[in-house]
Order: sequence, then C-alpha cells, then structure tokens
Amino acid sequence: MKLDIIRDEVIVAYDRINGLIHHTSLIKSHTLSELISGQVFLKCENEQVTGSFKARGSLNKILSINEKERSQGMITASTGNHALGFSRALSLTNTKGTVFLPNKASEAKVKALSHFPVDLERYGNDSLSTELYAKENAKSTNSIWMSPYNDLQVIAGQGTIGVEILQEIENVDAVLATVGGGGLISGVGGYMKSVLPNIEVIGCQPENSPEMTLSLEAGEIVDLPEFIETLSDGSAGGIEPNAITFSICQEIIDKSILVSENEIKEGIRHIFHFHKKVIEGAAGVAVASLQKNIDHFKGKTVVIILCGSNIESKKFVDIVNEN
Repeated sequence: MKLDIIRDEVIVAYDRINGLIHHTSLIKSHTLSELISGQVFLKCENEQVTGSFKARGSLNKILSINEKERSQGMITASTGNHALGFSRALSLTNTKGTVFLPNKASEAKVKALSHFPVDLERYGNDSLSTELYAKENAKSTNSIWMSPYNDLQVIAGQGTIGVEILQEIENVDAVLATVGGGGLISGVGGYMKSVLPNIEVIGCQPENSPEMTLSLEAGEIVDLPEFIETLSDGSAGGIEPNAITFSICQEIIDKSILVSENEIKEGIRHIFHFHKKVIEGAAGVAVASLQKNIDHFKGKTVVIILCGSNIESKKFVDIVNEN
C-alpha cells in the first residue's frame, strides 16, 4: 500500500476523531535520553481514554460507516485493549455490538469492559483463533466485522498518534512501537515515513510472541504452533491471513527487536520509578527495546510509544517490587 494513501486516511481520521479522544502528552525522558546521549520522548498513550491507543482506531472505524450499517450490529475480537476502544465507540454512537475474547484474556481488561453496554463472548486460547471465529460469526449473522488491525480505517485511527508527535517535534530519527497484528506501527510508521522518509521505524516484540518478526524474515505470514504466555498480552498472538498490515510492515519496518520477559519487566519498572507512570507489558516491550540497543540509538532523537496501561494491579505491583 502506498504511503500517501495511509497519510491521507490518517489526516481524515485525525479530523474525524479529534476532540473525542485525548491528545496525549509527549514527554522527554531524561534518564533514557542520558542512556543514549540523545533525546528520548515518550508518547503517553497509556493515558489515553480506555488506557490504550486502541481507542483511536476503533472510533475512527465506527464513525467512518453510516448509521444503516451500524444498525446491523458490530462484532470484533480482542485480548482487551481493542475491545475497550470498540466498546467506548459503540457507546458514543449508540451502536450495539459483541466482543469475542480469548479464554485467557487479562481479567483487568475484562473487568473494565463490564462498565460498557457490550456483549462479551469467549472463544479460543489465542487471539488469532478468536479473531477468525468472530469474523465468521459476523458473516453468518450479517453483522459488521471490525478487525483489531486488518482494516485501513483502524490503521488510520492509530496513525493519528503520528500526527500529534510531529505537531510537537519536527525531526525524529526513530520511532519505536510494539507490534502485534501491526495496526499501530502501520498507521504511525506509515504516516511518519510519508512525512519524514528517512525516519527509522522500529518494530518491537516479545521473544515469546514474535510472529510479525518471523513473518518479515520469512517473507510470508508465519504462525507459531503453540501459544506461549507473555507479559505483552496486548500484542500476543498470530496474524490474520492476507492481513494488509503485513505488506505495510514489510515496507516500513526498518529494524525488528525482540526482548525477553525480564527485559519487559525492567522497562515497566523504569517508567514507574523514573516517571511515576503505569504501563502494561506491551508498552514495556518498546522501552526495553531501546534499553537493549543503546548503541544503535546513540545521539538520536527517538520517540517511544507507551501503548497502554491496562495491567492487573497485583502483577504490576509484583513487577515494580522485584529487585
């Protein structure tokens, strides 16, 4: 997909959802800046409505379709963050919908969903099997299907993060984003590369769920034979066959970084201890990716997207209290 198409859709999305989501803060991390002898900025999507960037894409998608289509009802699948954004968007537009969640979805995110008038159903043990089942359900019930990432309007909504970043910083050498299905990095990376062709787009993943990294290496979508748990539950799972995000990621991702579970914990701790902010595992992945590759980012201006804050309180406390 041409980057100018993504750029144009992102600009439309920004006008469409502006005022209905938070323009989140972009703060300089003095500790991480010192680490790389450069400048590191944190884009605080952990402070977004619903606690995640996912509020952007789902809202843009729902607002992009007409009322007649919405009246058919909408269905999506999610490990939690997209479900929260989807449910909020349904509430804002008075639309009925159903969320399918994997059986192992974070209880913190499921509890947050209970505050919205949305139907919840569970299926499968990983995000991909849940997505494919939910997509078939939407087809059989003549409902509107919303992919968590395999949708241009969802991608464009996530890309509005890039608009906000470049409103505050004119020149960025690298942007780090955690990758699951690729919706976030496709939108942000696609938009930012269309404006700054030389920017380096870094895809960050946990070692326990590296599907996009393996797929990019293989030149085709790769699915792992078994699901391995990771703190980065928001990015875990496979990629839908023929997902448009894969070809976009092939075009825009310049470097992929994998991090261990212990490195993710250290990323979470760093942001809490030095910035007093709560982030979830997926956000910790992006922080850890910079910490693991100090030399690569030496002297550069870098933006790390803190993609969410939806983490179970006990798990978070245990992590920050570890020595």
